[in-house]
Amino acid sequence: MFTGIVAAIGKIESVKPLEGGSFAGVRLDINAGGLPLADVALGDSIAINGACMTVVEKDDSNFRVDVSRESLNCTVGLDTLTEVNLEKAVTLSERLGGHLVTGHVDGLGVVRKFEAVGESYELVIEAPRGMAKFLALKGSIVVNGVSLTVNRVTDIGTGQDMVCQFSINLIPHTIAVTTLRNLEVGKQVNLEIDLIARYVERMVSVGAAGK
Repeated sequence: MFTGIVAAIGKIESVKPLEGGSFAGVRLDINAGGLPLADVALGDSIAINGACMTVVEKDDSNFRVDVSRESLNCTVGLDTLTEVNLEKAVTLSERLGGHLVTGHVDGLGVVRKFEAVGESYELVIEAPRGMAKFLALKGSIVVNGVSLTVNRVTDIGTGQDMVCQFSINLIPHTIAVTTLRNLEVGKQVNLEIDLIARYVERMVSVGAAGK
């Protein structure tokens, strides 16, 4: 489990295909930046841009993870030499500064607006249609591993043509300490819905089906 509070910005320094041809995944060598690795053991989990990955090798400054083809198909930004948001798995002794995050990406959003508004930035993302029901005013959402609060939700169109856009206010601190500062209109981002919303939807749908 994670909190969505980014601990450091790292960088993917190499992407090497694993054995198995086009259906195989890749091994990432990631410079941990300011993320301390002394207490990280092989087999521990680290969230990389919001995707939970297992450490398979490490040294003083870098760690390596194997990313399956399935994970590559469901995420963005894990197969290029780029900066990434990093967070170690939370322990029971830590503050829950963000919200409960599993590190399982639910879908890819598309940036539709990223503009300065006063000292902050407004970020508008178009979410996959299936995620619309999980987005709510003042609810939580994870974008590239960052726990954020939804300020506005707008459903455009109806039925199969409906698209859902949500707006987020990014304060200067968030811009300074995460890779969200690198976003551009048209870029894809990893999204994870709120864990509680996921269970509520399941309970409601099963309850309705049983009537």
